[in-house]
Amino acid sequence: MAARIEVEDLRIDFPLYHGQSRSLKRSILAHATGKRRLQENEKHRLVVEALRAISFTLQPGERLALVGHNGAGKTTLLRALAGVYEPVAGSVRIQGSLNALLDPNQGMNPELTGRENVALRGRYHRMNREAVEALQEDVRSFAELGDFFDLPTRIYSSGMIIRLAFAMATAIRPQVLLMDEWFLAGDAAFREKARERLETMVRGADILVLSTHLNDIVRSWCTRVIWLEDGRVRMDGAVDEVMEVFAGKIDTPALFPEAVAS
Repeated sequence: MAARIEVEDLRIDFPLYHGQSRSLKRSILAHATGKRRLQENEKHRLVVEALRAISFTLQPGERLALVGHNGAGKTTLLRALAGVYEPVAGSVRIQGSLNALLDPNQGMNPELTGRENVALRGRYHRMNREAVEALQEDVRSFAELGDFFDLPTRIYSSGMIIRLAFAMATAIRPQVLLMDEWFLAGDAAFREKARERLETMVRGADILVLSTHLNDIVRSWCTRVIWLEDGRVRMDGAVDEVMEVFAGKIDTPALFPEAVAS
């Protein structure tokens, strides 16, 4: 089955369950800024309009960057594509195997060891025993956790969790790859090794959707950019075309910035 993503008129709201009194609601709406992303829905519930009227299609070979300031809706859109958030309206259709690199702790049980968490990930992907063992060895070697690989992940440092999650996520090659930019970080000793592995994975995926602030990554990896602003598409087009307009809006940090060290 050829990989494909179809998003049509996607709408996502986040209800504010603690803001329902009339006086509080009036106060919040009166002080709302921007393009009135705080609204009342048909049930008179106060909601944040996270995404509105998002539509696009991706075919094999396309590499899409989602750019925009913090709060523009980039991660929300990624989570909608991954099936984490259910649309209020519109639709998301994805063909092909999917891997979503969104959260370092995604699918990880803190009471299990690193080795056991890897085994769970392999079984989720319906691997046989030999394939699971090969996956465990690949992750163990790449993550460089030493004896900690056989200890519960709840005692891991932040940097160790990132290394384990990164190694697990990039050991399995999907047709459709969704990625938030935290995967572009790592401690200083791990960064270059991680970049080589990640670039191999990106090249191997049929479709990439990446949320990032990193100008260098957009220009070197992506073929198309969607610029989100206030939960809507501000611009959709070729990398150079969109980034020339967008570049003056925010400062872009250096490639692979320093992250929390283990």
